[in-house]
Amino acid sequence: MGARFEELAWRQTPIGLISLRRRRDPALQTEVYEVKLDDEFLMSSLFPVAEIELARLGLAALADAELDVVVGGLGLGYTARTALADDRVRSLHVVEAIEDVIDWHRRGLLPFAAGLADDPRTRLVQADFFAAVDGDGFDPERPGRRFHAVLLDIDHSPRHVLHPRNAAFYTPAGLRRLAGHLHPGGVFALWSDDPPEPAFEQTLAEVFATARAHVVPFANPLTGGESANTVYVARHAA
Repeated sequence: MGARFEELAWRQTPIGLISLRRRRDPALQTEVYEVKLDDEFLMSSLFPVAEIELARLGLAALADAELDVVVGGLGLGYTARTALADDRVRSLHVVEAIEDVIDWHRRGLLPFAAGLADDPRTRLVQADFFAAVDGDGFDPERPGRRFHAVLLDIDHSPRHVLHPRNAAFYTPAGLRRLAGHLHPGGVFALWSDDPPEPAFEQTLAEVFATARAHVVPFANPLTGGESANTVYVARHAA
């Protein structure tokens, strides 16, 4: 890439100005893709480890031979691409509120996510994930359809949400509505930028048969040290 910095796409949305940009990091000798909401960084291709582990840990908790999976929040596509790498996944519904994010993938702006939009198992659904939980579910063609796993990466954490209305999802009532969209024994997995929160672990335990918080460490090339995210994995009663 000739330019050190390029803004690939941007648009004003109901939650703010969302933009996708690519820059060349001279110290790391790599191209970095970043998503911002107004002045806040949402995600970076420098830190994909926990987004990948969200899919791996969530699907590893299932013994089923065939899986129907929902990913809440498309982003840079790491979670969805990792889910598709599991041969048991027969269908993948990716629920994304912002049409522009879906368009980035359809236009091939993210080379590391190549094949995601074109995979015959993938359905990119432009919808509000949280509204879908409260409504008829994640498959517009089959209202009330249940899934084996829901992998969620939208808010920064259960306590640091992108919009105040999202907070209701992380309560016992909200999680019970989510559990109603799972098969018996199904899994809900959640990415969080914060350390494990005991209060939220207790909330999960009120709704699901089992729940565990996994700390996912990763090398941070910006600091030269190590950082960590959290992946919560909760399993519905069989």
